[in-house]
Amino acid sequence: MTMTFRNPRNFAAALAALLIAGLSIDLATAQSANSPATTEFNRDILPIFAAACLSCHGPDEGRRMANLRLDRPDFVTTMVVPGDAEASALYRRLTHADVIQRMPPSSSGFSLTIGQIESVRQWIDAGAEWGGELAATAADGIQIAERSIDFNREIRPILSRNCFACHGPDAQNRQMGLRLDSLGGMVGARTGFGGAVIIPGNAADSLLYQRISAQLEGFRMPYNREALTDSAIENVRLWIEQGAQWQSHWAFIAPQRPQPPVVANRDWSRNPIDNFVLARLQQEGLNPSPEADRATLIRRVSLDLTGMPPTLGEVDAFLDDDAADAYEKVVTRLLQSPRYGERMAVDWLDAARYADTNGYQTDGERTMWRWRDWVIDAYNDNMPFDQFTIEQLAGDMLPNPTLEQRIATGFNRNHSLNAEGGIDPDEFLIEYAVDRVVTTSAVWMGLTLGCARCHDHKFDPIRQTEFYEAIAFFNNIPERGKGFKYVNSPPFITAPTSSQQAEIAELDAQLDAARQEFSRIEIEVSAAQARWEDSLSGTTDVDAEVDWNIRDQLLVHHALDGDISGTQLGASVNASLESGLPHFVNGRLGAAASFDGKRFINAGSSPNLNYEDKFSLAAWIYPTTETGVIFSRARDSDQGEVGWGFYLEAGKLRLSLSTRILDDGVAAETMVSLPLNKWQHVLATYDGSKTTSGMKIYVDGQSLQLKPLLDLVGNRLPQREPLRIGASGSSKLRFRGHIDEVRIYGKVLTPLEAAVLATAETVSEIAALDPQQRTSAQANKLRLSFLNQYAPPNIRTAFLAVKDLERQREQLWDSYPTVMVMQEMQPRRDTFRLIRGAYDNPGEPVYADVPAVLPPLPEGQEQNRLSFARWLVDPGNPLTARVTVNRYWQMYFGTGLVKTTDNFGAQGEFPSHPELLDWLATRFIDSNWDVKQMQRLIVTSATYRQSSAVSSQLLERDPENRLLARATRLRLPAQTIRDQALAISGLLIERIGGPSVGPYQPEGLWDDIVERGQEYRLSEGEDLYRRGLYTFWKRTRPPPAMITFDSSTREVHSLLFSRTNTPLQALNLMNDVTYAEASRALAERTMSADSTVEQTVATMYRMATAREPDPAVRSVLVDAFSGHLVRYRSNRGAALQLVSAGQSARDQTLDIAELAAYQMVASLILNLDATITKD
Repeated sequence: MTMTFRNPRNFAAALAALLIAGLSIDLATAQSANSPATTEFNRDILPIFAAACLSCHGPDEGRRMANLRLDRPDFVTTMVVPGDAEASALYRRLTHADVIQRMPPSSSGFSLTIGQIESVRQWIDAGAEWGGELAATAADGIQIAERSIDFNREIRPILSRNCFACHGPDAQNRQMGLRLDSLGGMVGARTGFGGAVIIPGNAADSLLYQRISAQLEGFRMPYNREALTDSAIENVRLWIEQGAQWQSHWAFIAPQRPQPPVVANRDWSRNPIDNFVLARLQQEGLNPSPEADRATLIRRVSLDLTGMPPTLGEVDAFLDDDAADAYEKVVTRLLQSPRYGERMAVDWLDAARYADTNGYQTDGERTMWRWRDWVIDAYNDNMPFDQFTIEQLAGDMLPNPTLEQRIATGFNRNHSLNAEGGIDPDEFLIEYAVDRVVTTSAVWMGLTLGCARCHDHKFDPIRQTEFYEAIAFFNNIPERGKGFKYVNSPPFITAPTSSQQAEIAELDAQLDAARQEFSRIEIEVSAAQARWEDSLSGTTDVDAEVDWNIRDQLLVHHALDGDISGTQLGASVNASLESGLPHFVNGRLGAAASFDGKRFINAGSSPNLNYEDKFSLAAWIYPTTETGVIFSRARDSDQGEVGWGFYLEAGKLRLSLSTRILDDGVAAETMVSLPLNKWQHVLATYDGSKTTSGMKIYVDGQSLQLKPLLDLVGNRLPQREPLRIGASGSSKLRFRGHIDEVRIYGKVLTPLEAAVLATAETVSEIAALDPQQRTSAQANKLRLSFLNQYAPPNIRTAFLAVKDLERQREQLWDSYPTVMVMQEMQPRRDTFRLIRGAYDNPGEPVYADVPAVLPPLPEGQEQNRLSFARWLVDPGNPLTARVTVNRYWQMYFGTGLVKTTDNFGAQGEFPSHPELLDWLATRFIDSNWDVKQMQRLIVTSATYRQSSAVSSQLLERDPENRLLARATRLRLPAQTIRDQALAISGLLIERIGGPSVGPYQPEGLWDDIVERGQEYRLSEGEDLYRRGLYTFWKRTRPPPAMITFDSSTREVHSLLFSRTNTPLQALNLMNDVTYAEASRALAERTMSADSTVEQTVATMYRMATAREPDPAVRSVLVDAFSGHLVRYRSNRGAALQLVSAGQSARDQTLDIAELAAYQMVASLILNLDATITKD
């Protein structure tokens, strides 16, 4: 075969055509060749030189480096020692241990395969024959095409990294008006320097090529930055020469199902994944690794699918199963295990920034574990990923949403909430919406939309306006910028568990039965009440008049009927009159206390009402001025009234609970004013929701419209002030007029009860009225009075049974967990483009929409969260399926097919196996988003089942295992390390779900960051031994054992996982109480009177690693036991101290020295690399 290189550039690009001609070198062939005579220069060596060397050491004098040419035979005399590759400078540079010295340089973007290097060695050892063909090519006339440049793989990354920051999508900051992120911005565009940016087919006259290849530093681009590598410049030149073909960014093109490539070694492939992987390996001259041994394989897949090690019984069953589908049966069992849902949930909690506290300085507690349990259940139930998406982003907007669908929306309430004093709530309303967009776009789309908050995205075609259009989807939640400090912030719902739902359903059935029973005797009730009324109608003696009023949960009652004393919590209390003598007047009900703006009643310190309490405040008042305190427990401060109180302010009734009057409390007032000099019944109710929406104010039994004044609860109410009637802590607000019948209830009175309480007529007076003349409130008062106090025993028993069950139900419902959820508000909150991203600098209004670079929202649908969620999982969306399967791949192999898991934009990495990624994505969609099927597909592939053993050459060639010629050996995630120790020790409690727990951690770790009452609560009993998934997660002080092993803090979403190796990790495994106790439990579990030391330590090792220890390891473990046994037999006190770690009781029947020695061996095993690593 003769070849002509009419252009030096063509010679440097010969490899492509030669590969097409079938001249590639198979690694297996190269490694198995026994005779160096099989290597031929033109066939085997020339393609290597052409592809890897001649661009810098070829015929192009202008580009030649070090004045070295490899296109002529005379280089053999300087670079090669024929017959001795090891002594040849060429071979030494190709295999140099120092990557800086190794050739070709890493900056070239090209590296030789092991097979290619082996061919060069064989060629040199065989005498380095030149072959005589190269010199004859000049007259031969055969032209070989240059290497074809792939824009998305080779050019876009260069432009994105080096050019887009100044010449990209961000119009506001674009330099010289030059745009290099679109072909239209380059082709035909002229610049201030007079040249065309790109002339397709003519790199020499294209300004882009001129500027990046310029030698003059001030003229060369990128300006004031490191120059492009020679290989990058050459790639740009080739791209322009080849016509400057442009492609849209690969991730923005919907994936099409590629055909799995045909491969030579068909027997190796177990499913189409393997075809794609093997084709790439053959292209690189590599072979896959053999399958891992069975013990390794079952441990690997068990840890990957359940986060738990296999039991010895499961290992032995697999080893003994000779069936062809033995491994597939293991996978099926693991996918059906409830442990699977827990394992899958761990990564999703990191992505969702799930925590048990709010973050920021105060970092108070919240309750979101019902959402966490929803995630576990969704994975275990194999909920399709499209449904999983829609329910989490917009479950509340589905038709007739279920409780579980509303719980699911907690995904976008997991973000941090600021409860600090002095913040501007408007600022944090924006921050919360921004967090939702940033998290949602990263998790489902793999995009960094947050980079467009202040200006157009510098690298991706996302305009700032489009960022705020995305904000509009998530900016319509009825929330407040300032969160609640120690409980959930609205909107939230009560979310009973399945067992609690069964409990409440049973109680509801009892309640329904009691109501039906009472309804059954309605005729009897009416007749009995009529007889009772008749008995009252003859009463004429005033002293014999009958009256009654609501007493259920009455906490405080001061009748003020000629006496200022009263009852509190059912007990009589004395009260004192301050600043004057008692004065009484005729009241609405008997006498009433009169107040002159100076005197007031000190009624003691009960009750303690707080933001989370339900209560009702009631009184008859006769105001003579527009301002005054009806009653309160509040003090005066430099910031106003602090505490709770029922006020008359400028004629309007006000209910206020405040810790700081300006920014910490909840208060509302009536829209209308009360008339003066008139008796009126006033009632304020509060439902404990910490919001003004939970307040109502009634006047004479009628509910009035309220105006919210303060909605910023953070701290707790002070409780030091006494209950004052007619005053607060300030002398300026004392009441003028008369007050009668002060009542405080420990519940929210219903509208019916409010009307009854405002009915001044006595029971006797009402009974004397013709039934047709009674108001509904009078009739209700009469009926309730009869049923509560005067009905015959059978009727009263039936009535009280209903009331008792209603009270039980309310108390039970209030005891159930709540969860923060998404909810739409009406009217919609306006959204604006924020100038420079500043919350207080709004620009023009924007409306919900998706970026123009992506497919549009479906027509005919309202543009809201629900349509957005459905758009994400539309088969035409190019991102969601790719991003999701890429994260699954990362879960198993440590790195995704796209390494930048959280960034599929221009700054992200091009996929290592783009066709495989698209095949997986389309397969995922076509399977109806079947999550378990995707896991099965990956873990049953031959690619996954490879051994992780690696040669030094392969490790050097592919240190990150991006080519997938082996399994990836990975340190276990933090939670899995702890779960594994508890599991093999027998301590693990495998209960799913429930409130977060407090395992062992160093004492006092929270003391410097929490307020009194918020200290760390160490769990007891079984809760100490729950999976790490259930550990209480405090954002400002995450579990130290988890963080030591590189867990995310969950302050923001986390999609990439780092793995470090530090001395702290070993110290943690040796000294943390969790591992000390697990070591003892493991020792107790394996010690047996009829087993030898060798057998016991081998069992421990096998429980931790699933493998038998080799003789060397077994010897080390036995020696360690012997040494520790000598020590602890001579120091039984130290042994006792060691085995006493943790709360679980030790086995008192075991010899303490022997137990301590075995415990130390177990600790050693738990610390082994083989134990905390997945092979």
